[in-house]
Amino acid sequence: MQTHELLIGGKWTPAQSGETFEVIDPARTEPIARAAKAGTADVDAAVRAARNAFDEGPWPNMLASQRAAVLYKFANLIRDHLEEIAQTESRNVGKPITDSRDEVGAGAYCFEYYAGAITKYFGETIPVSKPGLDYTLRVPCGVVAAIVPWNFPFAMACWKAAPALVTGNAVILKPASYTPLSALWLGRLALEAGIPEGVFNIITGPGSTAGSALVAHPGVDKISFTGETTTGTQIMKQAAEAIKRVSLELGGKSPNIVFADADVERAARNSVLGVFGNCGQDCCARSRAFVEQSVYDQFVEAFIDQTRQTIIGDPLDPATQIGPMVSLHQRDHVRRYIQLGQEEGATLAYGGDILTDGIYAKGAYIRPAVFTHATNAMRISQEEIFGPVVNVIPFTDEDEMIRQVNGTRYGLSGSLWTNNLSRALRVARQIRSGVLGVNSSSSVFIEAPFGGFKQSGIGRDLGMHSLDHFTEVKNIFIYLG
Repeated sequence: MQTHELLIGGKWTPAQSGETFEVIDPARTEPIARAAKAGTADVDAAVRAARNAFDEGPWPNMLASQRAAVLYKFANLIRDHLEEIAQTESRNVGKPITDSRDEVGAGAYCFEYYAGAITKYFGETIPVSKPGLDYTLRVPCGVVAAIVPWNFPFAMACWKAAPALVTGNAVILKPASYTPLSALWLGRLALEAGIPEGVFNIITGPGSTAGSALVAHPGVDKISFTGETTTGTQIMKQAAEAIKRVSLELGGKSPNIVFADADVERAARNSVLGVFGNCGQDCCARSRAFVEQSVYDQFVEAFIDQTRQTIIGDPLDPATQIGPMVSLHQRDHVRRYIQLGQEEGATLAYGGDILTDGIYAKGAYIRPAVFTHATNAMRISQEEIFGPVVNVIPFTDEDEMIRQVNGTRYGLSGSLWTNNLSRALRVARQIRSGVLGVNSSSSVFIEAPFGGFKQSGIGRDLGMHSLDHFTEVKNIFIYLG
């Protein structure tokens, strides 16, 4: 097995303690690599390298077009290695290879998008009450800690690294311990693209030690985190003492609302991967389906039929649509929630069993679970399970349905299915979520802002809005009287 090192100051280096940890293939629950287990000393070295690169290096003072040229090269290098990175992602995460290829391609486009965006991103001139010229600049925050989760490790690393780098920041990327391998690809390609030493660093290791040390370090100016809400809360507390800039994309319990006037069969077919894609390990997963009573049975039947046809298999098989969960621990966590749902009185209409035969024997496989006759008050409707579990809840009254949809601590994503334009506009406006798809299970695009309301987070990834979170506004007044 290959042992992967840390990227600090443009050099690959082992952890100072010499410690490593195993990286597991969840389809076979076998180790496929080892990675350096960073400690506090390694985090300190990475921050010092990033601090020096930002304070003394050329990167923040380069012309925007010069940084853009480097990011264009970065994007092309990702495309050149797309298949290798996608294979790495599928083996490390358990993600179907077709999804991995799409996500690596989207990562390349993300770098390309921000390379093009930076020369169209600028300040403003402001008429003020004294004779003079008042104008604003957008300047980089400084040293950015980018902490990404294990469900979309490559894509989200690109979401954070690309806008942070192109605005002139120095970045320390901390991937999840389960899934560090594709992030390390970014480190190799960053050096090849010409990112100066110390501008892009990668730390691997546990969030409880390496991640916590990174968040608390006084040399870090900005924290961009994607992960569970509990960890996001801890990060806010740690960042508060030094008043660090924080943006958080956290959990979700997203609704999937189906009205009787919708194309119910299409809604059911398209909703399956909207909740079970990536084996349900998606903060946007539409895990609460609110279906109008008159078409409830029709939707459930069509949804279960489509779920049966969805192919669960080896992540490296192009026919696979759903792979294993990221670990046996996560699979067992989901299984406990399925048992809880039955204890709460919901009907397990389909699935929920652990798959153990044939190709599934060693992997963290579980069959997607469909609950019917659940209520919105149940724990399986209120708590983020982060697995392939959906609750189908009937409704008759639109206003009451909206109250239930909004009746969680989350507000990230969701879908709404109707052929009534007035209803679509009216209901979409009332749903308390950061993104929403109408007659679609899609709501995340590189070009558009992504983030949540309530405990689903603060700030936005993607689109031009992301650039705001990696820059500070500097106001300058020149007296002309």
